[in-house]
Amino acid sequence: MIQSANPGLFSALTPQAPDPLLSLIGLFKADERAHKLDLGVGIYRDETGATPVMRAMKAAERKLVEEQPSKSYLGPEGDVGFVRLSAELAMGEQAEGLIGVQTPGGTGALRLAIALIRLARPDATVWLGTPSWPIHANILDSVGLKTRTYRHYDPATGAVDFSALTTALNEAQAGDVVLLHACCHNPSGADLSAEQWAEVTRLVTTRGLFPLIDMAYQGLGDSLDQDAAGARQLVAAVPEALIAYSCDKNFGLYRDRVGALFAKTAHAEATESNLHGLARVFWSMPPDHGAAAARIILETPELRAQWLDELDHMRERLNGVRQALAEAHPALAPLAIQRGMFSILPLSPEQVGVMRRDHAIYMAGSGRINLAGLTLETVPQFVSAFTAVLSS
Repeated sequence: MIQSANPGLFSALTPQAPDPLLSLIGLFKADERAHKLDLGVGIYRDETGATPVMRAMKAAERKLVEEQPSKSYLGPEGDVGFVRLSAELAMGEQAEGLIGVQTPGGTGALRLAIALIRLARPDATVWLGTPSWPIHANILDSVGLKTRTYRHYDPATGAVDFSALTTALNEAQAGDVVLLHACCHNPSGADLSAEQWAEVTRLVTTRGLFPLIDMAYQGLGDSLDQDAAGARQLVAAVPEALIAYSCDKNFGLYRDRVGALFAKTAHAEATESNLHGLARVFWSMPPDHGAAAARIILETPELRAQWLDELDHMRERLNGVRQALAEAHPALAPLAIQRGMFSILPLSPEQVGVMRRDHAIYMAGSGRINLAGLTLETVPQFVSAFTAVLSS
């Protein structure tokens, strides 16, 4: 056998640390305690602990199976009906004039947005509040864009550190990008108030900044329109913006990877052609099934009404759990002013370990919990463990 002097293509690679949240899945499954609680991975669960397919989605999928005439490729823009209707869902009246493309989930939308920014302005600086969804920083690093961070969340109040945010925006230079969560901030649940959105809009416009808005949880905070109000106000005020949209949570389309990227710009033709070119390189054509089913829901009045009713129930359940926790312990009181699926508890990594070891409660090492992992029946169990760990 001939021995090659080449050490091998992959010899220089080093093992990467596993994703901490995904590692929790294996630990939770291996735990044989009957009372265990999974508050880690960010998926919605109902009162039984299941993540069912929404009834409106099942009906739309049946209609799709019966009526879809072909499985031929979509273009790089995806399902144009889905793109138009999801833009209207996200941006309301501000959807007029937006260009858009369908993407594989909200992550695909963010990856495409950041690649477009890198292509258009390689020297751009992106301002990112911390903590944030970890993939934000990972994508920015992978593309090679310069990043500046500021503190988004104030643990002492459980609210937005608005002073840190405004300081950052005042330091940002014209042309810099600011990445903002539209609603239901991940991981903290700390959202901007209407007054704070107004001030952010003023600073972004007067300082010539470019907003990149991540809208991943519309409808799970207060309502579809309230959750989008701040982002819509900002988009209305600026000449250019990008909005990364996800249907994973509000349509329950996790594994079908359904999202979209919308752009507001006076340079529509050039922007759209570059989006199509990048998308063609990244994934060639987007997946069809989930987006087509979401389009059917949005364009069919009875299915849209059913979906809205299911979404209302999901939101009410999350807010009910949030309110129950806030009333159960003083240290959890800030959860009442937060929104969405997530909150960060005042626990150290060591205390999080004790919650897992002694009480079979699984959460991220940062103290971030997914409230959908709790029910009103399991809240007392959780609060008892939380109290015991705090007191020790």
